[in-house]
Amino acid sequence: VQLQASGGGLVQANDSLRLSCAVSESTLNFGAIAWFRQAPGKEREAVASMRTRDNARSYAASVRGRFTMARDNAKNMAFLQMSGLKTEDTAVYYCATTYSRLITSSLLVESSYAFWGQGTQVTVSS
Repeated sequence: VQLQASGGGLVQANDSLRLSCAVSESTLNFGAIAWFRQAPGKEREAVASMRTRDNARSYAASVRGRFTMARDNAKNMAFLQMSGLKTEDTAVYYCATTYSRLITSSLLVESSYAFWGQGTQVTVSS
């Protein structure tokens, strides 16, 4: 399984940005697709996840209400629409997926995901 994240860039605070994640096989094959991020000097953290069987979404508290995750099964892609960006959103963003069917409490757990993309840099300036 290969994942390719793209769409990162340098933006100003309060701007919007949409990240894309292209998956090498049908997104319907997977239990869930998620976005994680890692800021300099910090551990990787979950951002958002979307479960395949019911489209249930989970968001980290820090992004809830500002970020929205979507999926296009016809194109084998997932997206992260980010608005109201803050300087603290600066990080490398990764998409990840798993074949496993996840329960809700596992959707934002890093160890739930077996396949990872290479990451795309998002930098938010003040």
